[in-house]
Amino acid sequence: MIRGHGGNIDEAARIAGCRPADIVDMSSNVNPLGPPPGLLQHLRDRLQALQALPEADAAGCCRAFARRHRFDADAVAAANGTTRFIHDLPRALGARRALILAPSYADYADACAAAGIEVEALPLSADEGFVPDPEEMDRRLCRVDMAFICNPNNPTGVRLPQQTLAEICRAHPKVRFVIDESYLPFCRDAAQGMAGRALPNVLVLNSLSKVFRIPGLRIGFLIGPPGLLAPVRRYALPWSVNSLAQVAVEFLMRPSADLDAFVEETRRWVSAERARIGTRLAASRPLQVFPSSTVFSLIRLPKTATAVDVARQLLESRILIRNCGNFAGLSERYIRISLKQAEENNRLVDRLLAAVGTEAPTGAFGQNGDDPT
Repeated sequence: MIRGHGGNIDEAARIAGCRPADIVDMSSNVNPLGPPPGLLQHLRDRLQALQALPEADAAGCCRAFARRHRFDADAVAAANGTTRFIHDLPRALGARRALILAPSYADYADACAAAGIEVEALPLSADEGFVPDPEEMDRRLCRVDMAFICNPNNPTGVRLPQQTLAEICRAHPKVRFVIDESYLPFCRDAAQGMAGRALPNVLVLNSLSKVFRIPGLRIGFLIGPPGLLAPVRRYALPWSVNSLAQVAVEFLMRPSADLDAFVEETRRWVSAERARIGTRLAASRPLQVFPSSTVFSLIRLPKTATAVDVARQLLESRILIRNCGNFAGLSERYIRISLKQAEENNRLVDRLLAAVGTEAPTGAFGQNGDDPT
């Protein structure tokens, strides 16, 4: 298991000599506006659910998710977070060699290593904006029988167009594709995901943790053709989705204009705030902010700075960011920041620019809108 995932506020607080509640966690990619209104009260009112075992196979969660997204229930599986599926899939599918982008989420490679499966890495170039080269991707897919693709990708924020991704999957019918759409709900056209395309060689990961800001409940779904899901179900553990998580799914998957409005407001806000903060950081020159389609942004530091030093200086101000030096394909010059409320984002900009020896530019606020991705 990789050390250095985002979100370890307890360790950060110990180092900073403060309470965990004092840490501004900009290392964990969750909704700055969440959880949605009413969810926490719904959970408080149903704490008695902890006194009984949850539904063993979480079938109710699967039915609720399927109704909400208009899938057949037998095309959905649930687990205690998408991580469970990521680690089950290489063994369940009997894979021999898997393609993984570099950089991308480290658990894909960890899961393959645990299953004894070789990894074919597809290096992504910063000079090309971390967009995969189609021809190189095609060549490497001919050498594997499984592929993990995070879309939008973590930590780069790059999103491949859905039509392009679908064409890639169709062109390689013998490859089982695992498309991780954990961060897709933050995108304005999130409905255009791979989950609704029903391709015979594609499984799609969906997380409720990010957009609804409930990572501690561990709720993940896997969508795909029943025949491809069948071997994965054999690895399912009973009572994998805990009682409160099932209660949360009941709330989040019911038809609700308020929930729909919350998600839509999240998308608008993230798009505008990401552009606003990106504009200010980009004006500083030494920092390179890569275009992103989601709630986080990857930043390359100047040659005079390292992620370790910058993260340490920010933590002195009780701001936790993601040092990306342990991502395959990145160096100690890369960090990732995840948006929080505007005031906290402003403080991050000031402290980050001070850490790299640059004064905060003035007059750079107020330009809202989407970035080019």
